[in-house]
Amino acid sequence: MAGGDKFQQMARAAFEPMVAAAAGDARKLAALANMAQRIGLSSRIYPLAREAQALAPDDADIQLQTRALIGASVPAWHFYMVRDETRNDDYQAAIERAVGPETRVLDIGSGTGLLAMMAARAGAKSVVSCEMNPAIAGAATDIVALNGYADRITVVAKKSTELDPEADLGGRVDLLVSEIIAGNLLSEGVLPVMADAVERLLAPGGRMIPEAGQVVVSLVDLADWGKRGMGEVSGFDMRPFNRLQNPVRKIGTGNKGITLRGAAADMFSFDFTTGGPWRSRQNSVELIADGGPVNGVIQWIRLKLDAETVHENRPTPGGMSSWAALAVQFDRAVTPPAGTRITVNGTHDDHSVRIWVDEGQFEGM
Repeated sequence: MAGGDKFQQMARAAFEPMVAAAAGDARKLAALANMAQRIGLSSRIYPLAREAQALAPDDADIQLQTRALIGASVPAWHFYMVRDETRNDDYQAAIERAVGPETRVLDIGSGTGLLAMMAARAGAKSVVSCEMNPAIAGAATDIVALNGYADRITVVAKKSTELDPEADLGGRVDLLVSEIIAGNLLSEGVLPVMADAVERLLAPGGRMIPEAGQVVVSLVDLADWGKRGMGEVSGFDMRPFNRLQNPVRKIGTGNKGITLRGAAADMFSFDFTTGGPWRSRQNSVELIADGGPVNGVIQWIRLKLDAETVHENRPTPGGMSSWAALAVQFDRAVTPPAGTRITVNGTHDDHSVRIWVDEGQFEGM
């Protein structure tokens, strides 16, 4: 056994007795929260940090270190996604159409509690909002109470796949609302979560927001591709380092350097309401060039929230979306004649999407 592994096992075995011995001592509890992070006891970080904060509300050092520990577990996108007003307005419109005075709602992935509060404000009878990150669940609980909805919204610190339909929900719900969507649609686990929800948590005939999603692709000319990677640095050729660069680039959909070249096409479509199964598969689509220069393929998502509302983060110079588009660069830029058909390939599994192009088809261009 490696020395590091042996130390970690010993530290874990001694951890709870150390916690018991530190009872009432904010500084020791903060140190143990730090230790929990180092030895992989992630579930203990938040409760220990919060206990230390409560014991020493005026100790700036303890407050700073425990906030840093808690903040490290919260993805940064939570802080800007909630300000996506177009997305918020589209969700609110769909929720208001789906909710009635007897509607019981499950919100999967509380985050700030925004969608749960939208459902409560729309008149839902009750809302359960589940969140697997205990720090986020704690903040959502406080936000719900601060906004006056604690009587109708219950935040449960669990994954949706761990919910007991009777004990946690009081029976299957009428409406399922979620926003566990990534820029490639799938990497936050929307497919297995929806499959489980349809099977166990949503009542027969119940509704779901969003109902479906598509992965969309287009040929693209990105103005700043040439700025990526390395060339000569201080008189040395650094180009071999470029092979370490991720070939897939996240890019804001409002980037003014994006020029779409020809009509887009749906690579994959998923009807979440069916509950699957969605087996891993490969697909190919033909994109028709418009005659301009092309140096890559760009991918974004489209969500059918309900029969009336579709939300799409289609790249639009100057636009705004909390979801980035994903771009794959060609080895060289080409200028296919207008009408040229270019084959784009894709594959997906439960959590990932991969898009690529065989550049052999560019010979002679």
